[in-house]
Amino acid sequence: MNNILQIVWLIPVLPLIGFLINGLGRKHLSKTLVGIVGSGVIFGAFLISLYAFISVKSGNTHLAHYFNFINTDAIKVGFDFQIDQLSSLFLLIITGVGFLIHVYSTSYMHEEDSKDFAKYFAYLNLFVFSMLLLVMGGNYIIMFIGWEGVGLCSYLLIGYWFKNNDYNNAAKKAFIMNRIGDLGFLLAVFWLFTKLGTTDYHQVFANISKLSTFDITGITMLLFVGATGKSAQIPLYTWLPDAMAGPTPVSALIHAATMVTAGIYMIARSNVLFTMAPATQCVIAVIGLATAILAATIALKQNDIKKVLAYSTVSQLGYMFLGLGVGAYTGAVFHVMTHAFFKALLFLGAGSVIHAMGGEQDMRNMGGLKKYMSITHLTFLIGCLAIAGMPPFSGFFSKDEILAGAYAHSPLLWGVGVIGALMTAFYMFRLYAMTFLGQFRGTHDQEHHLHESPLAITLPLVVLAILAFTGGLIGIPEVFLHGGHRLEAFLEPVFAPSNALVEKHHLSHQIEYTLMAVSVVGALVALIYAWSKFSKYQKSDTEETGIGKVLANKWYIDELYNIVIVKPMQSIATFFDNIIEKKGIDGFVNGIGKAVNYSSRQIRLLQSGQVGTYVFLMVLGILALFIIQLFLVK
Repeated sequence: MNNILQIVWLIPVLPLIGFLINGLGRKHLSKTLVGIVGSGVIFGAFLISLYAFISVKSGNTHLAHYFNFINTDAIKVGFDFQIDQLSSLFLLIITGVGFLIHVYSTSYMHEEDSKDFAKYFAYLNLFVFSMLLLVMGGNYIIMFIGWEGVGLCSYLLIGYWFKNNDYNNAAKKAFIMNRIGDLGFLLAVFWLFTKLGTTDYHQVFANISKLSTFDITGITMLLFVGATGKSAQIPLYTWLPDAMAGPTPVSALIHAATMVTAGIYMIARSNVLFTMAPATQCVIAVIGLATAILAATIALKQNDIKKVLAYSTVSQLGYMFLGLGVGAYTGAVFHVMTHAFFKALLFLGAGSVIHAMGGEQDMRNMGGLKKYMSITHLTFLIGCLAIAGMPPFSGFFSKDEILAGAYAHSPLLWGVGVIGALMTAFYMFRLYAMTFLGQFRGTHDQEHHLHESPLAITLPLVVLAILAFTGGLIGIPEVFLHGGHRLEAFLEPVFAPSNALVEKHHLSHQIEYTLMAVSVVGALVALIYAWSKFSKYQKSDTEETGIGKVLANKWYIDELYNIVIVKPMQSIATFFDNIIEKKGIDGFVNGIGKAVNYSSRQIRLLQSGQVGTYVFLMVLGILALFIIQLFLVK
């Protein structure tokens, strides 16, 4: 076993240790010590992840078998880790961005009670542990353990302020909707095991020829169902905006570094399976693009700063699925990375604003914060430029790679994708202008307390801003400044089997320049329009009407789900509770008891103590026996 395999197990174990220390010692540890432990274990995991990343740069893959997780005559599943180019990249994203979010949390959550503060960091560490287990697993079973772990942690953290029933409902919504998707994932794993007798990645991909087209299509469709739950795609996306109920650093962790990227990772890891299922890929591309457009339209009219960012995440995830659906696996993973930088930056920037505003999240009550919060303003602006796809910011390179892949597959997909990109630029700079430009629209008390956030909050913002600005440079296409796509070369060993199965359509340099120009100019026009329209925004009592009201109410999708799914399910549950269980099963069981009780009360009256009654009953008995003997016995 080489050096990396001797220590790689520490990557998930360190956050687990942090969870145990802060969880078990929450009543005794100081906030300072809790913050040091909670953040320190993630930083330690990051350093080892960096070592693992360096060890696979030459194209190596490290497989580590520790013990048999399931060991029977019929089923053997190893507790295995696989460290390759894909998993090592995700390890850096999870631990690197995760560490910055932990540091940020030490200040943002400092007003919490000491016990609750420790509980929060314990949950945060457990969240990172689960995500690390998900990406490090060498088979689908270990992936599924981490998959379920992040689902549990999302429930715990979204409902962290559990005394608020609305937050509890948001946590339950996330948990239940993820369980729907998880059923699809689990069925796919059962299907794979039934056909191949294994869930190990390398064995599954090596024996894929044993699967029929029907098998591959069915398995990939079910895996995609799982991905729609974790990565919030139509129809299982509505939990993610409600996840804003949790603390803002939790929103950043869920949206940028952990949970929502799980579905992207799973499909990228299973790229050979999906490449051999063109029908599934078509579904992924269409659903991804539809989700991107739907979420973008909703974000246009949201006024809660975190809700705008939440629907932005749903939209950007849609672009990642579009990339996966058209076979642009590197582009999708590239966008996962750049999105982790600028979306963590935007959420933490929003948290800095909320912190300064005393908990206010409505952008209509903000404005003019630029002069009070210079660091937050500048870093937030960088995040907005990155997500809008402005060159040379990171989002430009990753988004355009996906759009170029979509154009090679179908110009229609590209055209619709560009429309979504224009909406992204508009709603993000609507958010920026309403928050940082113009005159302050809050209360005098809020204005009096406006100030820049402390170093523990601004330092992660600065680091993430640098990454959001420079992160795209590892994926410069050849057409752009004669760059070399270093990320594509790095991930080549993972995606080579898929690339060998399909003929890649290379666009001419002229077409690539044209596509870039159209998307950049369009986004720039949308950006300028939003800037000019909302930089002098004034509050108005006028309610939204027409399509604006529909968008503000999120296309009434939640209401539709409530009518079509929730209420019928509640009616069915009420029927089974009242009619089947209480009046049926309980009525039958209780009825027997009541019947026995009533009968015993009546029969005891026969024991009257009167000899005449006993003689009379004896005579009746003799007559009965005589009649039976006379008429029934032959």
